[in-house]
Amino acid sequence: MGSPVPRRSTALAILLAVAIVPYFLDLGGSAIWDANEAFYVETPREMMEQRDYVTPTFNYEPRLNKPVLSYWIVAGFYQVFGVSVAVQRVPIALAALILILTAACLARAAGTTGGTGLRPPPGERTGLAMEAALWAGLGLAVTPRLLMFARRIFIDVYISMFFGLTLLFFALAERVPERRRTFLILMYVAAGLGTLTKGPVAIVLPALAFGVYLLVHGELRRLRSMMLPAGALIVLGIVAPWYVALYQRHGWAPLTEFIFGENVARYAAGVGVDSDRGPFFYLPVLISDSFPWSMFLGAAALNWWHTRRAGGAGEPAQRIRALLGIWVAVFVGFFSASAAKQDLYIFPIAPAVAALAGVTIASGLTGVLRWTSVAIGGIIALAGVGVLHLFGPGASVYALRGALPMGAVAVAGGLFVAAAAATNRVRESLFAIVITFIVLNWVFVLRALPDFERFKPVPGFARTLAGRLEPDDALITYDEALPSLVFYLQRHIDPYFLPDEVFERFRENRGVYAIMSAENYAELAPGIKVRTCIIDRRPTFDVKLKNMLNRDSLPELLIVTNRCPP
Repeated sequence: MGSPVPRRSTALAILLAVAIVPYFLDLGGSAIWDANEAFYVETPREMMEQRDYVTPTFNYEPRLNKPVLSYWIVAGFYQVFGVSVAVQRVPIALAALILILTAACLARAAGTTGGTGLRPPPGERTGLAMEAALWAGLGLAVTPRLLMFARRIFIDVYISMFFGLTLLFFALAERVPERRRTFLILMYVAAGLGTLTKGPVAIVLPALAFGVYLLVHGELRRLRSMMLPAGALIVLGIVAPWYVALYQRHGWAPLTEFIFGENVARYAAGVGVDSDRGPFFYLPVLISDSFPWSMFLGAAALNWWHTRRAGGAGEPAQRIRALLGIWVAVFVGFFSASAAKQDLYIFPIAPAVAALAGVTIASGLTGVLRWTSVAIGGIIALAGVGVLHLFGPGASVYALRGALPMGAVAVAGGLFVAAAAATNRVRESLFAIVITFIVLNWVFVLRALPDFERFKPVPGFARTLAGRLEPDDALITYDEALPSLVFYLQRHIDPYFLPDEVFERFRENRGVYAIMSAENYAELAPGIKVRTCIIDRRPTFDVKLKNMLNRDSLPELLIVTNRCPP
């Protein structure tokens, strides 16, 4: 009788293809997210408009807090396909696809031995490795956080991709010694591109992780075989040309401010980050960022330990599993010690987490997988109840189309997962997990995201202003971050945070259009001293969980102007 592994692999490959499609669906159907995304839509457009590819600008002012590669990538897509939000999102989706494939390749490299440490026959080993790769890629593809990030956060998806490729090429250099030199060269290329995307952290963290890996195995002497001089030249060859051009134009100021302000001072003192998070902040983030496969990290550790005790410590695949665990631990430990903690900082561990989970699932630690799946099913069902309560038909202003089917699918799918696992139908529960998330992701992209557009005020404000603004009019925002307005109107906007700045601007003898919250307008109106009126008002989803639970009304943003009708 034939092995069930090829049949499972075929089913997993089909599911993986279906899971990837939502990353490319309706990319232009939603407006810019007023946070990180706006900078990566607008800055490349300004570079093209000004024909300046050395000095990035946003809002027609220099933006030198990040290296330039992300802007160049988007500008390249703009040159070929035209300037649009959808075009900007295509390379993010492609980077997410590479991340998914990276997770699969890492799992394949780490997945050629069984959970007992015994070496199965060569054909079965290959089948298990492929199954591990497919479980890993599928688990990362259905991760809700990756899907959402891949539609709005360019730089973090790209640096995660370059980190993942750096890890993969190091792992392949370890697994395939006869091609070690080729993979090390590719590793340094990935590290150089990561440095031109995010900065020196793309070198520091992999170096720390790989150093710990060599130290744990008592092989620090192997540093001499890592092609360090050649690697340094490769990284410099990628990074130096832009930094030299930037220095020739602006001197040392932007370089020192980026290295010591954006990196060292932020890490050591939390400069520029308004948060106070404790040393255990990343533990729940570790679970949420890579859910559902993050739940299998405990099982992965147990799998590694069983293999080690069975005499498989020296297995090449076992060493790669240790490398993946070290990668996760180094990222979480490094940023847990920082003063500035942001959840996205550890997202580059996602391919490693997915790979460890894929190997664990394929190796078949039935008991551990069983109860982990029960827990995953319970969490999915509870999340479905939460979606129905917060966004379902009875949620008043917070109701979203798609919330009802998403909540129902999550509840039904979660309960089936838990029941199947509890009755020892572990493989059925694992397939049910990924099928549930595939359905949720499709409904989210096709129903929920389009409906959320009514909570984004900027596109409507842009239409209102486009027919009114004169070249000499002032456009300002007060205590609001609305960077996407720059892209939609393609003009400079003054962001103000002090009342006196607003008062002074309205005293000028010219038209002023100010965007602010209804609450702030009530406070500032008596001090403006000129006649003003509201020409547009729109709701925004700037609310906290307690507001949603209380069914509070949505806060409103207004356009206030001194150019009022008679």
